[in-house]
Amino acid sequence: MQKRAILHSDINCCYAQIECQANPELRDKPVVVGGDEEARHGIVLAKNLLAKKWGISTAETLRDARRKCPELVVVPPDYRLYMKVSSLARRIYYDYSDCIEPFGPDEAWIDVSGTQRCLGLSSIEIACEISERMKAELGITVSVGVSWNKIFAKFGSDYKKPDAVTAIDEDNYQDIVWKAPVRELLYVGAATERKLHSSGICTIGDLAHATDHYLQHSLGKMGFMLRAFARGEDATDVKPLDRASCDVDREVKSYGNGITFPRDIEDEQTARAVIWMLAESVAQRMREGRARARTIAIGVRSADDLTSYTRQAGAPLPTNITGEVARIAWRLLRDTEPLDDTRPLRGLCVRASNLVPAGDELQLMLFDPLPRRTEREGLDAAIDELRRRFGNNCVVWGPQAQDPTAWKLDAKRDNVVHPVSFFHR
Repeated sequence: MQKRAILHSDINCCYAQIECQANPELRDKPVVVGGDEEARHGIVLAKNLLAKKWGISTAETLRDARRKCPELVVVPPDYRLYMKVSSLARRIYYDYSDCIEPFGPDEAWIDVSGTQRCLGLSSIEIACEISERMKAELGITVSVGVSWNKIFAKFGSDYKKPDAVTAIDEDNYQDIVWKAPVRELLYVGAATERKLHSSGICTIGDLAHATDHYLQHSLGKMGFMLRAFARGEDATDVKPLDRASCDVDREVKSYGNGITFPRDIEDEQTARAVIWMLAESVAQRMREGRARARTIAIGVRSADDLTSYTRQAGAPLPTNITGEVARIAWRLLRDTEPLDDTRPLRGLCVRASNLVPAGDELQLMLFDPLPRRTEREGLDAAIDELRRRFGNNCVVWGPQAQDPTAWKLDAKRDNVVHPVSFFHR
């Protein structure tokens, strides 16, 4: 059986590096990509290496970042530019394999098991060539990990940064991977780390030697999976990239969109405008994905104590009709919130789940005749076509138009969906 050769390529400081490459005047300055402070999104989304040297970390507030570095340059995110560069990077990867699996816009696994002989290059040589081409053609650096499985390849790309190639093989993984903190293993989060630490499991090697009894009682099935990862026993395939879309085809489980509103939501008119804006984005994306939802949910975040909760309800019929999604979401919000200044809201979310294909036949109800649904779907289709030609804000629904802030926002355009792959099988 042929031994697998998996690469994991990670664009260093992705958003910040792309901004510095696109704007040469920024290259010698500490730069962060930051959210809109006026819209209450004022956190660090990405940082370049110079900003990192000042101790600036991702997700801290821009106010704190400026305290650390008074000369800090903050640039707004340009997701279209980042997606463009991400797509160009994947096209370089495609020259070496047809098995490319994106893991966010900045990372991708590349399976070169079957192409090494054709190319006359080893996996290490392919990784080095990709690194050089990224610099020469796109002006950006990557760190590349090389291994026989996806988890260790990902570990290798994180091991040395920036602009490095690291091989994790069967001869060195116990000296490199097993001595690393357990948090550095993919899919070990903060909560899992605390559980492991409480039992004296501090390194990846400790996890690799954990007993069945401990894993079963402390972490369940996830524990056995993480132990297999720690041992290098990951045998999952790299999902092939669709060259036309430059992405991986995945089964979508739900569609959702949320927003932290620029001001507190303290009245019904504003709340209704935000719900309709979010519902329109969700319904439009469902129509593009040829799906209907049986369940509509809302998420609510309080402005006073930042607590959050969700509520959901079933739709009478599977739907991707904007009006139906919005009315269900609005009813859920109206029934659970006073919608006044006694409990201001900071953010709202609308989500559609329990999906079925849009082509499935519907069992219609006696008092919901087919012509009515056909007319609603036809109206949505006509609006979608107008928006495709003239932008998403060329037509807005009445409730959204009643709030000038909501009218200006484009929830669908500003909602960036980053692919996250491993568990989507």
